[in-house]
Amino acid sequence: MSLKSAKAMWDYLKEEYDENNQIKSMKVSNLIRDFELQKMKESETMKEYFMRLLNIANIVRLLGFEFKDSRIVEKILVTVPERFGATITTLENTKDFSKITLTELLNFLQAQEQRRAMREEGFIEEALLAKHEDIWKKKKPTTK
Repeated sequence: MSLKSAKAMWDYLKEEYDENNQIKSMKVSNLIRDFELQKMKESETMKEYFMRLLNIANIVRLLGFEFKDSRIVEKILVTVPERFGATITTLENTKDFSKITLTELLNFLQAQEQRRAMREEGFIEEALLAKHEDIWKKKKPTTK
C-alpha cells in the first residue's frame, strides 16, 4: 500500500473504519438476535444460564455498544422454566424489578434451585430407606 498524500491516507483510513463499524454493527445485531432467542434448558443450572446470557452481553459491550444489566434481568425473569414460577411471583410481590441487580437475582434463584435439589434428594433417600425396610422386614431371621 503506497498512499502518496495525507488526504489519500485519511480517505483510506476513513473507509476502513466505516467498514469496520458496519461489521461491528452486523455482529452486534446477530448477538442481540441470539440473546433474544435464548431460553433456559430444563437440564441447565441457573448459573449456567446466567453465564450464557452474560457472555453474549459482554461481547456486545466489548464491541462498543451499550447493553444494560436490566435487560438481562428482564430476559431471565421471562424465560426461566415453570419450576421457578413461585419464586418469580414472590420476587414480583417483594421487589422492584427496576432496581434488582443481576447478582441479587442470581442469588435468589440459585437459593431456590438448591432448596429444590435438597428436597428432591431427601425424597430419594426416603424412598431408598422405605424400599430397603421392606426387604429387611421380608427376610426371616435365621435361628439355629
